[in-house]
Amino acid sequence: MPIKVLGIILAGGLGRRLFPLTRQRAKPSVPFGGKYRIIDFVLSNFINSGIYSIYVLMQFKCQSLMEHLRDGWTIGRAISDFFIIPVPAQMRTGEDWYRGTADAVYQNLHLIEKIYPEVVAIFNADHIYRMDIRQMLQYHREKEAEVTVAAIPLPIEKSHPFGVIQVDDNWRIIGYEEKPENPHPIPGRPDTALVSMGNYLFNTTVLCETLKKDVESGGKYDLAGEIIPILFQKRRVFAYDFRINRIPGALNNGENIYWRDIGTIKAYYEANMDLTTPVPSFNLYNRQWPLRTATYATPPVKLIYDQYGREAIVRDSLIAGGTIISGGEIRNSIVGRHVFVGSRCVVEDSIIFDHVTLMEDVMIKRTIVDKNVTLPPGTRIGYDMEQDRRRYFVDPSGIVVVPKAEIQKCLIHS
Repeated sequence: MPIKVLGIILAGGLGRRLFPLTRQRAKPSVPFGGKYRIIDFVLSNFINSGIYSIYVLMQFKCQSLMEHLRDGWTIGRAISDFFIIPVPAQMRTGEDWYRGTADAVYQNLHLIEKIYPEVVAIFNADHIYRMDIRQMLQYHREKEAEVTVAAIPLPIEKSHPFGVIQVDDNWRIIGYEEKPENPHPIPGRPDTALVSMGNYLFNTTVLCETLKKDVESGGKYDLAGEIIPILFQKRRVFAYDFRINRIPGALNNGENIYWRDIGTIKAYYEANMDLTTPVPSFNLYNRQWPLRTATYATPPVKLIYDQYGREAIVRDSLIAGGTIISGGEIRNSIVGRHVFVGSRCVVEDSIIFDHVTLMEDVMIKRTIVDKNVTLPPGTRIGYDMEQDRRRYFVDPSGIVVVPKAEIQKCLIHS
């Protein structure tokens, strides 16, 4: 018999490490891959897995996220259990905004109790991956688990920003450290740690009882750092090995185990660049596991010779609808909707968001250009770090970010 599942997506974080892309928007609504938003990946996983009852918990700078859900994720209401509903913080339990992930769920327990599913799937909105959640649910049932945590092995030097899990031979969780300075390795694999992906399955009774006790009375507000360490000591809490999850149509190049936390500018940039290779490690073109998003009435991409007879050139790049490239060159880059690239422009190893205009002779490399920016003729970005730091935001990794609507600043310094 199918398990009745309610999906809850945690989409309320500030996203400080992704600044300035999160200066005016919530992290899950940051554009990705030319036409998507970050939240589209977890939502697609839910819908493709047959989970159609979904609440999206949001808090900070959520206007663009709400508009995106309206434009791309409205489900017909003929069946009452089919919905994707944004839930802004409403201070239902007091005068506090969400104080953590556990508190966010606790403040919305009335939504869970109204439906009272068998299992609540609480997933993070900030990661790029594909997962058939039905397989995790089957594992949850087979283990007679009360809580299941999706986990993936990572090199130990990359695991300290995450929750690190220790398991016994049956993959029951016996230890948990949140962002440890010295992560505990997997036994027999001193160079590898098992980390939480921030995706959880809770039996509803266990979730409700725990939150009422530990959030309401105990002042514990975080699922990963405070609730899970309590639960594994007295409940049946198991880790689910993400590597055993299989997606139909996935390329045989490790795509089944592709998972990226894009919490920093460097990680965000690298995950986008993963899409531009001839055989990408994350394939956007899998028709058997489609990635859904808002669809707009954009015209086709247009590549034209400029007035000087120069040909538009595009190599190893993704170009979204409505973009015109007039005698410019795009190499190893991702270009959003309604972008204009003028004559003698060169865009290399870069990400351009929607509604950007590059006038003649603009050259950029290793640069992220946010929405609605116009770069004047002759602009150079990514070639002189000291000059870029005076004009724009430069990440410690050397990636330059031109923040949203920076036309006045660009013109002043041109």
